[in-house]
Amino acid sequence: MRRHPDRGEAGRFVSDSSAVPGPKGAAVGRRLGIGIINSLWRPRVLGTWRMPAMGPVILAVNHSHYVDGPVLMGTCPRPVHFLIKKEAFIGPLDPFLRGIGQLPVDRHSTDRTAVTSALGVLERGGVLGIFPEGTRGEGDFADLRAGLAYFAVRSGAPIVPVAVLGTSRPGRLIRGLPPVRGRVDIVFGDPFDAGDGTGRRTRTALDAATVRIQKHLTGHLEYARRATGRAS
Repeated sequence: MRRHPDRGEAGRFVSDSSAVPGPKGAAVGRRLGIGIINSLWRPRVLGTWRMPAMGPVILAVNHSHYVDGPVLMGTCPRPVHFLIKKEAFIGPLDPFLRGIGQLPVDRHSTDRTAVTSALGVLERGGVLGIFPEGTRGEGDFADLRAGLAYFAVRSGAPIVPVAVLGTSRPGRLIRGLPPVRGRVDIVFGDPFDAGDGTGRRTRTALDAATVRIQKHLTGHLEYARRATGRAS
């Protein structure tokens, strides 16, 4: 059994299947997300037709509030496995998050288990969700980490940019959440390939892929703001 992702004879990546969450948990998470977002907010979802109906996909999502993950889980037309900081997997949240197919990741080191699990999700044709800024911030894709480029180039999966707007505004009814029954906009963009077609995974190639990704993501965010008429 391989402990780390590697290449098979046909050039496809292979992984330790025991570390890969099954699709049923993520499907349950999607149903929970649908209930949460529709009971608390008024979602307006644009561009879901751009989402590939099958095959591996990486969702690259801007991140300004901790509800962005549940919002995407409830509005994406397919179940999503998000890479989530391992600090969130504490107490009863640990078995819950794992049970709905989410993946813990150590943001401060090379987490080989998380890499194996994420590549395994893509290998079986699933959807991997990534917040490429690494942590909550302005949600403007201004500072991307290299992990997104690695997963995209390594797997060959297309990236679908997603802009979530309206979650950063503080509400009054429930402290720490966006305004209850307020509108939240979720805008899906066109899928694109991050690599240059050579399949190279050198540091130079990944750096170039990160530049291409950032250009696509910031361009999509600008489009989403124009389409929804809101800045954040």
